Amino acid sequence: MDFNLKTNEKGNLSIGGANALELAEEYGTPLYVADEDRIRDNYNRINKAFTDQYKDFKIFYACKANTNLAVMRILEEEGSSIDAVSPGEIYTSLLAGYSPDRILFTGNNTTNEELEFALESGVRINLDSTSALERLAKLPGAEGREISFRVNPKVGAGHHDHCITGGDLSKFGVMEEEAVNAYRQAIDLGFKPVGIHSHIGSGILDPEPFKLAVHTLMDTAGHVYRELGVEFDFIDFGGGMGIPYTPQESLLDINKFAEEIVGLFKEKMYQYNMGNPTLCLEPGRYIVGDASYLLTRVNTIKHSYRKFAGVDAGFNTLLRPTMYGSYHHIVRANDPLAEPSQEIDIAGNICESGDLFARGRPMPDLKEGDLLAILNAGAYAFSMSSQYNSRPRAAEVLVKDGESDLIRERETFADILSKQNLPARLLK
Repeated sequence: MDFNLKTNEKGNLSIGGANALELAEEYGTPLYVADEDRIRDNYNRINKAFTDQYKDFKIFYACKANTNLAVMRILEEEGSSIDAVSPGEIYTSLLAGYSPDRILFTGNNTTNEELEFALESGVRINLDSTSALERLAKLPGAEGREISFRVNPKVGAGHHDHCITGGDLSKFGVMEEEAVNAYRQAIDLGFKPVGIHSHIGSGILDPEPFKLAVHTLMDTAGHVYRELGVEFDFIDFGGGMGIPYTPQESLLDINKFAEEIVGLFKEKMYQYNMGNPTLCLEPGRYIVGDASYLLTRVNTIKHSYRKFAGVDAGFNTLLRPTMYGSYHHIVRANDPLAEPSQEIDIAGNICESGDLFARGRPMPDLKEGDLLAILNAGAYAFSMSSQYNSRPRAAEVLVKDGESDLIRERETFADILSKQNLPARLLK
């Protein structure tokens, strides 16, 4: 995997036609840079792959991957719907221009207040438990509402244990053997079930576990239809399609993936005579993951028991390497194709021993002041960032045709303290 790195006439990393070094000079570091055309291309690639196989197909972008308003607006323009997992994501989606009917709210361990917010917002509600169903039924305006259930199949997959969201260890959804009773209870409470949903994990590059989950969910949907007569408007298989993070990984063949998934979907649909429900997927990482870079400046070269390159970002900026042990490819922005000449640890500026972007990473010669680009930083990157160590969060820019726009201002110290209050007795 060569990560499709592009350079300009100076040999510098080019992102959406813009010089990475010039972006860092203009906006400072650490800096997230998103390529608008790449986001659009990724969306349209997966959309075309599936609509070529089945016309009634719909994408619900899993916005937890990246909730920047500009990113969400780009996808709204392309025709995407939204997979929202919190009231904050509902709010952001509405602000970005999505109509309520294009937002599916799939919370877990939701409070009554969150359910009430979803009701009042007019979005579709996908329930994670019968507890949520019973509490929703008691809220004003709930009677007769269209709902769906998230079903937990006995299938799980993902790049890390924390990213496996299906199977017997998962906290998500109702058990597949309880699904019929959950739908029966919903009907008895006056709801109109219209959909069924599952999600087995994230970062999946092998279609086999996904196919097994499709098989399981379609059987569950078939049983619900036959026993209760529920006619599904949509069947949602969640997300999880991965991108290659390491040089050894290969791109997911999305056309073959679509052909196999839709083929199985149709086979089961005909088996149970379920009509023609909308087939839905919830890609997040696949759409935005490889569209952004994190630019960070080397400020320290340190020879200790090991050799370190210290940078001005940390796991408060990009958590994935620390949280999941995730690999992110890193290049020197002034020559991204340079051959490695050393093995070096690339360390962040957070006061924690686990704050490392890479351990023993083959890299070209590095010196203080060099700009590094951390690749595949568009998904679960800024959206998981924090102000740990009282460090303000990074800025974000969007590039297209060589032009850049600031889409999130860099935080200041004042932002860190903006919601804090001192009791009067402590004021002097």
